[in-house]
Amino acid sequence: MKSKRNKETVCAVVVTYNRKILLLECLESLMKQTRPIDSICIIDNASTDETPEILLKNKFIKELPPEDLSEPWEKEYKIKNLFNVNNAITIHYIRMHENTGGAGGFHEGVKRGYEKGYDWLWLMDDDAEPKYDALEKAIKYTKIKEVAVIANLKVGIDGIPQYNHRGWIKIKGINRKIIQIISEKDLKNKFFEIDHCSFVGFLLKSKYVPLVGLPKKEMFLHFDDVEYSFRIRQYGKILL
Repeated sequence: MKSKRNKETVCAVVVTYNRKILLLECLESLMKQTRPIDSICIIDNASTDETPEILLKNKFIKELPPEDLSEPWEKEYKIKNLFNVNNAITIHYIRMHENTGGAGGFHEGVKRGYEKGYDWLWLMDDDAEPKYDALEKAIKYTKIKEVAVIANLKVGIDGIPQYNHRGWIKIKGINRKIIQIISEKDLKNKFFEIDHCSFVGFLLKSKYVPLVGLPKKEMFLHFDDVEYSFRIRQYGKILL
């Protein structure tokens, strides 16, 4: 699934549940990336807030999913890239038959993105809003040897970096904290290695999926990204 305009393909994996307005803002930001993405894989975790209807109204999809699903339902569509209207973005819309939580959604998204042959999977929740040049800046570091993940700095709506979402794993003994987070002083470096980062701007090289496996859907909502990062670090680098 190689793109004519890019040597390597990028599929954004967006997991959503009952946040349709935030989802639209996220999708708009993805469609305006200065380094165009090739695809968006929307994992709709059986939302009950008319998420399919608003996606249909805004022309991200062309039909509503069936009701009373007993298994995940997927359709593929093409939409215009807002940064370069001559290039289309493929939308993979997956409507889950039940709410599998963030962990279940990313499990499904990584699995499907890998099976479709995309080179890089850009993981994020529906309330993420990447800056328009976020992918352009991140992609520059993908050629570094043994890099498995490129992570951006996560910043809140107040403009303050959320340091607790990225850091290191330090095993020093019983009853001690094993998670060490980054701080402002670390940011003097243009990029550096870390051990864990949240599934918000988590740019994963697909070739590591067979080695690492998929995110653990059993974790449902919490620490699935930390656990997945821990596995990835056994095989490759995570760069912030």
